[in-house]
Amino acid sequence: MHSPITGTAAGVPFTALPPVDHSRAPLIVTWHMLDAPRSDAAFAAALPMNDLPAWRVHLGMPMCGARMVDGSMDAGLELIREDVLMSFLYPFARKAAEEFPAALASIRAQLPVDDGPIGVLGGSLGGAVALRILADTEIPVFAGAVVNAAIRVRSVVDLFPGDYPYDAESEKAADSMDFVAKAGAIAGRAPLLVVSGELDHPALRADAFHLVDALGKGSELLSIPGLAHPLADEPGIDPAPQLPAAREVDAGLTTWFRRHLPDVG
Repeated sequence: MHSPITGTAAGVPFTALPPVDHSRAPLIVTWHMLDAPRSDAAFAAALPMNDLPAWRVHLGMPMCGARMVDGSMDAGLELIREDVLMSFLYPFARKAAEEFPAALASIRAQLPVDDGPIGVLGGSLGGAVALRILADTEIPVFAGAVVNAAIRVRSVVDLFPGDYPYDAESEKAADSMDFVAKAGAIAGRAPLLVVSGELDHPALRADAFHLVDALGKGSELLSIPGLAHPLADEPGIDPAPQLPAAREVDAGLTTWFRRHLPDVG
């Protein structure tokens, strides 16, 4: 396979994997997890989807990878301690979604990608970004997929110690990241594959089932035996060999996106 292409798109770092012949081809954009793999380069190594005749462009999340503060995740951990929802989960997902239209335009200016609908893929909190693109934007999408996704941010908040002190502002933020409640908008946009590890956090796994039920026709659940929440070993910042469970996820994603790939005009 060709070596990854790295760069920035409107300030967003990316790792791009070209189709075999480097030709003009459809585009699939991804957002990585904040668990391992927690950078665009590491996510590209975990889920490369090498057999797809498409460009796979893996975007970096805020304060991750090339955008880490002082070369570490410590600044992000401090935001978690400050306020897990309003300082960390909500603004990270919001910023990643808000910076995407400009990043997409830059990707199209830099790489020979088709100018038609795109594919979107996200893992964990990156899954919330992909779902937000589907639910809250009009960017044309031919198919989407999420892996162990933050489908309801309240479920993610509950994974952290203590009772979160919701107020009017944080309730509104949490509502904006409840994608089961937004299933109607998502279902009208593109088919969605929901990948859930059988060993993922029980609440996140339950949300995956609820989302598929709410979406109905056009969505599918892919359950992965032996997969917990992460897709790679720690520290998850640099590219690493693909784990067996991630290889199974990769195969399922490849089959899904191949089924829905548009013809290049």
